[in-house]
Amino acid sequence: MVEKELYFVIPTYRLRDVGETIREYDEHFRRNGHTVRLIVFDDSSRPTQEKYFSHLESVKTHNELYYVGPAEKDQFQSYLGERLRDKRLDGLVKNLFRPSYGGNRNYTLMYTLGGLVVSSDDDMRPYALMEDSPESLGEHEIGRGKLYPVNAQGYTRKSFDILSSFLDVLGKPVADLPHNYERGELLVDTAMDLETNATRGLSRENSLVLRSGTIADSAVVKMAQTFRSGTNDIDALDFVDLFLTNEEQIDPDALNELYVLVNFRAAVTKLNWRMDCGVAGYDNSFGLPPFFPTRLRFEDYIYRLWIQQPGLAAAHVDAAQNHIKNNYMRNPPAAEIFNEEVSNLLKTKIRTTLSKIDELSISFDYEGEVTSRDADEILTKISELHSRSLAAAERTVNPARAEALRVFAANLQKVFYGFEPDFFQQNLLRIVDDVVSGIKGSIELWPTLVEICYFQKGRKGLAQKRIN
Repeated sequence: MVEKELYFVIPTYRLRDVGETIREYDEHFRRNGHTVRLIVFDDSSRPTQEKYFSHLESVKTHNELYYVGPAEKDQFQSYLGERLRDKRLDGLVKNLFRPSYGGNRNYTLMYTLGGLVVSSDDDMRPYALMEDSPESLGEHEIGRGKLYPVNAQGYTRKSFDILSSFLDVLGKPVADLPHNYERGELLVDTAMDLETNATRGLSRENSLVLRSGTIADSAVVKMAQTFRSGTNDIDALDFVDLFLTNEEQIDPDALNELYVLVNFRAAVTKLNWRMDCGVAGYDNSFGLPPFFPTRLRFEDYIYRLWIQQPGLAAAHVDAAQNHIKNNYMRNPPAAEIFNEEVSNLLKTKIRTTLSKIDELSISFDYEGEVTSRDADEILTKISELHSRSLAAAERTVNPARAEALRVFAANLQKVFYGFEPDFFQQNLLRIVDDVVSGIKGSIELWPTLVEICYFQKGRKGLAQKRIN
């Protein structure tokens, strides 16, 4: 049996900082005896790429390092245009691979066709923050964590063999997984809504609980992920709650509390509503569905729906990584909250109208409608947050904190169109309609592009630059 090629990819738009991520993961893989192809997929503009590419070129690695940036992406899209021979499809191709969270990840899927791929965001690190005195997990509990002040004692860094953990499961039937893997239908996060992963409100401790259910021995693990410390992928609303409750905090972007893992254990499930593409691995042997090509942060939601088809499974592996929350080129909190609210609306609409799932795509019947009730539910929640922010500004005795709170409240009001119901609904409808139409058109074209790229990758390879 021929072993599948293994890739480690880092999608980024922060070329200035990605070199440090490469150094740490490359050294981690060397210490654990792994040889893997490293590929950086860069969403930078050409001026930014020209400014910071030398930073990446200066990185020395033990593993082969490749780069796919603006020039390579242009060559890739030109090749697709030549093969499609239909100018009317150019817009759909550009949308699928547009500079965005989902668009950049779609490049990673094409460049790793036929292999196994492990992906980490540019602000991840190959260690985890673990409590010094780990507690035993409950009978159905597979993970637990809690918030610690940044400078508190009681936790340390621990490193796990990340690639070995993924290789234990990716592309393998459930029957062949290590015996320590718990089995169940899905995971429930005590701090989040099940289907959208939207926060239920700030919680200082949470657990992942395995819901019992059957999973076939023949089901193949197509995607997996590590556990995560640092921020644990909490919502922007939770970050703001931390800001509102900390009288010492002035900067709403500052991370003053860290998510520390108390304990965790590996598990395999039929469904995976806890998909975290920032620390994920995939079996890309025969192609995978595209990430939603959107600048909103729900590009991986398609995988939570796609994994539901018979014969597939998802895993949380026996390893963890850390998120350092790089604020460079990150949207301000008010904008992040807006994006999350739109994303949560779209998640619900797509999930409730799901009509078909196949090997490379999904179909749904939602056409982009936004009702007054949809808009009012969002505005009611955010208006309450706006009031809490102003009240916190009145209570504080710190002038700098009061000003920061008032600025945040003003930005929140501006981003949500002054909380004017009709104006907000009108703009929400426009945004949602654009996203939905782009997703639907792109999904229909995706299987054809996978076939084209699979052939070209095996014949000549896809455009990329060798760094060292």
